Amino acid sequence: MPGWRDARRVWLADLARDRSRNRVRRFGQAMVLAAELPADVDRLYAHFLHTPASVARYAALLRRLPWSFSAHAKDIWTIPEWEKREKLADARWGVTCTRQGHAHLAGLAPVPDRMELLYHGLDFDRFPPPPPSRPPRDGGDPADPLILLSVGRAVEKKGFDVALEALSLLPADLHWRWVHIGGGTGLKALRAEAERRGLADRIDWLGPQPQDVVIGQCQRADLFLLPSRRARDGDQDGLPNVLMEAQIMGLPVVATRMAAIPELIVEDQTGVLVDPGDAPALASALASLARDPATRARLAEAGGIRVRAHFAAGAGLDHLASLLTADASGPDVQPRRPMRN
Repeated sequence: MPGWRDARRVWLADLARDRSRNRVRRFGQAMVLAAELPADVDRLYAHFLHTPASVARYAALLRRLPWSFSAHAKDIWTIPEWEKREKLADARWGVTCTRQGHAHLAGLAPVPDRMELLYHGLDFDRFPPPPPSRPPRDGGDPADPLILLSVGRAVEKKGFDVALEALSLLPADLHWRWVHIGGGTGLKALRAEAERRGLADRIDWLGPQPQDVVIGQCQRADLFLLPSRRARDGDQDGLPNVLMEAQIMGLPVVATRMAAIPELIVEDQTGVLVDPGDAPALASALASLARDPATRARLAEAGGIRVRAHFAAGAGLDHLASLLTADASGPDVQPRRPMRN
């Protein structure tokens, strides 16, 4: 392959700093990819800046092709700085889906303009319109409790253990049910914690569900809850699509001042935000909105308007397509020497 020596040199430099099986596998995958690429492929593009971008980078070096990437959340915050810097130096361009991620990566790039902000957005045609009105539940009727909904994997960064603590702090005379949709490695521990707190009979654990079930639950819920936080390994959300999806279907949202969530939710105008990990503040926000259907309706309407105005998928997809179809006849890729810590 034309770029074998350069690719091997870069990989060995990476391996010296990351002596892992993962690093060996990625180079093997890159060699297979480079060997099997059709001759008319003139560039590579990878989603996620961690292992997929490693494969794309090595394969691009092997074939002397330009490459580019999209970065999202975990892939930005859980790989070392040296690796981000070198991928940013080698890539033709990159896009990321939050202002927070863009500022971080542009600050590491030798040419900041190589990084562009491109929100994921939604295909609005996939979602039904909001209901004309929702039942004015206020948590006062035990026969008709307020319905809280969360959608997300049971992993540390989603903060569902904080949700359980907050639910345990709600007033005794507030009647509610919490519906959780999602799988995840932490689901068993969450269910055990709900039992320990005496909440199990007020929670519906639905597990992973197809989109039509998620939509149905959004239509019957009163309030959407996502208490995101930073995990101990550095992993964190970017801008969770489920928040946009809830808002476009007319659900008011309670979330956290975490990651790029404030880029979507204008505090107390299109949703309510609390500090990550603050269960008492979360409980206070839930209790306040539970007893105030009018404020929930106002936040829901404003949230949906903002999503439609600023987070349509079409514009972002059109721009990404223009990047991918741009002139690919630039100079051969000549990797710079790996940086040393």
